Amino acid sequence: MSEALVLCRFLHFTAVLMLFGAWLFRPLLLKGEALELDRHLTRLARWLAAVALVSGIAWALLITASMAGSAAAAFDPDTIALVLGNTFFGQVWRWHLLINAVLLALLFTPWRSSMPLRLGLSGLLLATLAPVGHGAMLDGLSGQLLILNQIVHLTCVAAWLGGLLLLVMILRQPSELRGVLQRFSGVGYWLVAGLLITGLINVRVLTGQWWPTPLFSGFALILLIKAMIVLAMLGLALFNRLRIDDCEQRMGTLRRSVMLEWLLGIGAVAAVSLLGTLPPMITA
Repeated sequence: MSEALVLCRFLHFTAVLMLFGAWLFRPLLLKGEALELDRHLTRLARWLAAVALVSGIAWALLITASMAGSAAAAFDPDTIALVLGNTFFGQVWRWHLLINAVLLALLFTPWRSSMPLRLGLSGLLLATLAPVGHGAMLDGLSGQLLILNQIVHLTCVAAWLGGLLLLVMILRQPSELRGVLQRFSGVGYWLVAGLLITGLINVRVLTGQWWPTPLFSGFALILLIKAMIVLAMLGLALFNRLRIDDCEQRMGTLRRSVMLEWLLGIGAVAAVSLLGTLPPMITA
């Protein structure tokens, strides 16, 4: 059951992060019309929203089974209603699933082209991920600040990964690349800074240390793997930033580099999906 929960978390986080990030970067990277790109993006968004909804429902069922201590409880309406109505996870998650369903429905209506609607709903979907898992470990003001920090962290991650996804799509079509890459890099500096600062705050609050120990086991090991993946992504981003001037002459290398950076980001999301199921080893 734990493996299934990690898979559901991975699929759900990936879909939600990509939805918000790609839509956020669309007006930042491309100022004018790009009808073909927008058609591809809308089609992809429908799939991502559908994956998010299915994996979100499966996540709720697995949590129900875990809380009840029985796999059969995941299919018992009374137990499901009890979890959704009387637990903090359930109260957050029922709103989360409702937002997800509304967003998916929106993408099949004429209002799908409304950027404020898409960004608003996908932003709410992203924000309601923050109180789930370790974000709900503290009570009172400390808990609220931790959730706020997690929202900022998720926003930075979503913008970076969703922006990379959009960049992969742009690189498949003829366009003026130098300006696109410069705009992406300019915003990227702030995203990386926000990601690192909020990530360190999360670790400090949850473990009582700036880095958990023992280093090569459990929560600390997966966190170390995630950190190494992020460092590799930063290395690729710096490489591409230094080579912007000759980007038109190295299109093949640029495409492979951006795709690799995006795939590494997916690997980092997989690590986060596993981290959320592990105790953070809080120390006094």
